Amino acid sequence: MVTAVRTRIAAALTTAITAGVALAAAIPAQATPSLSPYVAMGDSYSAGSGILPPDLTVTPVCARTTRNYPNLIADALGIESFTDVTCANAKTQDFYDKQYPSLIPQLDAVTQDTKLVTLTIGGNNNDTLIKVISSCITAGTGTAGFGSPCKTLYGDKFTNDISNKTYPDVKKALTDIHAKAPSAKVVILAYPQVMPEDNSNCFLTMPIAKGDVPYINNIQDTLNGVVKRAADETGTTFVDMQSSIGHDACKPIGTRWVEPAVWGTNFVPIHPNALGMEKMAEQALAAIGG
Repeated sequence: MVTAVRTRIAAALTTAITAGVALAAAIPAQATPSLSPYVAMGDSYSAGSGILPPDLTVTPVCARTTRNYPNLIADALGIESFTDVTCANAKTQDFYDKQYPSLIPQLDAVTQDTKLVTLTIGGNNNDTLIKVISSCITAGTGTAGFGSPCKTLYGDKFTNDISNKTYPDVKKALTDIHAKAPSAKVVILAYPQVMPEDNSNCFLTMPIAKGDVPYINNIQDTLNGVVKRAADETGTTFVDMQSSIGHDACKPIGTRWVEPAVWGTNFVPIHPNALGMEKMAEQALAAIGG
């Protein structure tokens, strides 16, 4: 068992390092000066929570990895001045207040000299992602995967919260980033696909009722939609992760970009794996270079 785990970790590290080298080779060196300093902000989907090796410079509760997409971007661009303040469970409020005593408010890392900012944010506002996944797993387990119990219980609650509360919070956060770093390129990424787009399910690894799969997809589409709207209205570059469709948590290892709730490879489930981080880095780099 221990040998198998070590083998998986070694394979993951090799893949991540290889991806970093490939990304670095794809970006011209002359792009570096105009994009440094670089500040990475955001939540667990930016921190790469659950992927090894951990970033030992930050409190363990942030579950940050040194192989998250911000690190891959910094490596690819050869950026020398790089600050990563990403942390699991971060909300937009944590841009202004300390999420934990040992951390600074994330926005404090941004200065007028900052030239590049990347982030994912909004999924934890109103505890949306936590409530959606945990509530739907509980409901789905209770019906042995039949029906749409989560939709029946919660209806439009999640999408209403996203549209009425998360959207203005994300827009304010982006506006304030631009105000602090007026010459920076600010890039916000969509959340990659968690459940299958064809509304199929994989109950043994993602115990969500079949009828709730489209319900969850609609919630995620709504979230990504308000992030895009906020980005468009603030002059922020939006990275559409439509390429993640077909690489959801129900797919096998090597195809999926997001790990399932059960029998996954990450120690934090329902989050991007190392391959997912590589793909998010690729999409962001394409947008940064565009």
